[in-house]
Amino acid sequence: MAVTFDLPEAGEDLVGRSFRYTTHYEETFSDIARIYDIGYRQMVAANPEVDPWLPGEGSEIVIPQQYILPPGPREGIVINLAELRLYYYPKDKPVVITYPIGIGREGWSTPTGKTSVIGKKKDPSWTVPESILKEHEEQGDPLPDVVPPGPDNPLGSHAIYLGMSGYLLHGTNKPYGVGMRVSHGCIRLYPENISNFFKEVDTGIPVRIIDKPYKAGWLDGELYVQVHPPLAEYVEERGHNQTDLVNAVISKLIEDKRRPDWKQLQNYADQKTGLPMPLYLLQGDEVADNH
Repeated sequence: MAVTFDLPEAGEDLVGRSFRYTTHYEETFSDIARIYDIGYRQMVAANPEVDPWLPGEGSEIVIPQQYILPPGPREGIVINLAELRLYYYPKDKPVVITYPIGIGREGWSTPTGKTSVIGKKKDPSWTVPESILKEHEEQGDPLPDVVPPGPDNPLGSHAIYLGMSGYLLHGTNKPYGVGMRVSHGCIRLYPENISNFFKEVDTGIPVRIIDKPYKAGWLDGELYVQVHPPLAEYVEERGHNQTDLVNAVISKLIEDKRRPDWKQLQNYADQKTGLPMPLYLLQGDEVADNH
């Protein structure tokens, strides 16, 4: 259970493809998301006019399975918090493996930064941090100091420990939280995904955690942008302006004399579907007309 794509050629940035799916009776977005290795929030963004809990029999929805690869080196593990997705670049294969993730909720944000895998454990025990013990105590739901392996352990069946103290990648006993902001800062994968990912990764693998709601990239000579709904912390720090989106686009144009259709770009920024969308590039005379 993983979505694996061949790495694109040099200068290209997109992998996968989105497609249409016709829903069946009583299916929810969470059910469909798990089948296609997508997160709940990702499904909602791509299908804003469909009821995620009761799409109904015969509704046509988008399965958003096309991605612009995150900026920066294509090596090790790259986690983009804004899209609730992990990208893994195996050292010995020209592919990228990608998984949906659950991350820290507001007030328990998953940090950004560079680290590495420092350990792995099957059937881990969970030593509950003091802050979480206190939170549960206040809610009248006390926890033991250590939760043993088993169905009540929120770490699930496998844990991958990071160099960031207290943070790890792990499974979950609540798989519908994947693709949402539900954890105390750790990064959750579907149970079937963590067991495979656990076998793939070794200690020492570099990990880069970023928060990039805006990405741009090339596919077959056409420039695409991918806009995800920014996390609350991102908006709090930077506001609602699209400076980072503009910078992502400009960084891909480099010496290209064409310029983006800013109205179209603003439209994509407003929609925030999380789907890679082609951006029309204006020639010199069109730029003049556009102003």
